[in-house]
Amino acid sequence: MKPVKFRRVTGSGTKTLLLVAAVALGVVGCGQRDEAEGSNARAGGGPGGMRRSSRVAVVETAPVELGTIARRVTVSGVVEPIRRVGINTRIGGAILSIDALEGDYVEAGSILARLDDREVRAQLASAKASYELARSNFERSEQLLDRQVITVAEYDRDRTALAAAEAQLEQLRTQLDYTLVRAPISGVITDKMVEAGDIVGVQTRLFTIADIDTMVVRVQVSELDVVQLDPGDAVAVMLDAYPDRQLTGRIRRIFPAADPATRLVPVEIALYQDSDRIARSGFLARVELALSAKTGVLLVPSSAIVGDASTSSVFVVEDGIALRRSVRTGLNSEGRVEILSGLDAGEPVVVAGNNALRDGAEVRVIGEGTTLGDDTGAQRTTTVGGGAR
Repeated sequence: MKPVKFRRVTGSGTKTLLLVAAVALGVVGCGQRDEAEGSNARAGGGPGGMRRSSRVAVVETAPVELGTIARRVTVSGVVEPIRRVGINTRIGGAILSIDALEGDYVEAGSILARLDDREVRAQLASAKASYELARSNFERSEQLLDRQVITVAEYDRDRTALAAAEAQLEQLRTQLDYTLVRAPISGVITDKMVEAGDIVGVQTRLFTIADIDTMVVRVQVSELDVVQLDPGDAVAVMLDAYPDRQLTGRIRRIFPAADPATRLVPVEIALYQDSDRIARSGFLARVELALSAKTGVLLVPSSAIVGDASTSSVFVVEDGIALRRSVRTGLNSEGRVEILSGLDAGEPVVVAGNNALRDGAEVRVIGEGTTLGDDTGAQRTTTVGGGAR
């Protein structure tokens, strides 16, 4: 500051000199006080050198809990019936009628198609006549052998002729039964390859039938993950056709070998309860597998973790003060994080309002179920560490 110069005056000028000096001293004094107060403010101090109290932060807490956590892997597959059976003809001929269509549910033994059986019936009638003749000759040979009219060789000839006629008769009866195509299992017809009037040969595919009593999803799992799975493990299954509905499934079997090219192992998931009623063959399914499952571990919400993976920490509330504490984390799944060290069960950790929170800051915990933007909830408090904050 520039020095104040005084000019010597006499008489009436004395009052003027005193007034100018007073104003100058007042300006200097005010400037010094303002500068001192500004320095104190920047230093965070107050009158008497005391630190001013910072603003109370409003936070929400949650206790550290004991629970179960697992790493989850989602793989996709197609819903299939547990087995499909192809139905072929056993004899050739013309198809007279088709008695089942695609989508029909049939019971085991139901007739699906009929083949022309007139030729087989004619052969069967001839075989019956031959059988009756052979049986009559054999009975007569028995009587003649007892009276020693014929030799044993002649008796054996008639006995053998009867056995051959009986076998021929049984063969034609079986062929007649083959003209009726029956369902070998109960299920739904998924494919029909022929129509009435078609001429088919032996072993021609007519139908495909699917056993829908149990529906399965076959997925491919990495060799690194499949070792953590066991038959009978429960899994969650989601269908694209029902995105809001979670189905129940269990691992039915794990195939013994991996694909040498992809290193993936087939795993078969069976759907149970009502799941197999809404899951249709061909639906796309997404299977969630729980891996590295751990029980009885410390868990906190993911929002409680601050910092990066190498310097993870949380804020713990003690007596209205937020204290930053370093933690070591493990698995992270479904919005929860496993705590390996640094916390104890039941400790309250900040889960909301910790973005700009500093270590040692004074906090006020809002009531459970409220949000930081809820004016009404901000007036309520929750009990933390035995006292109301």
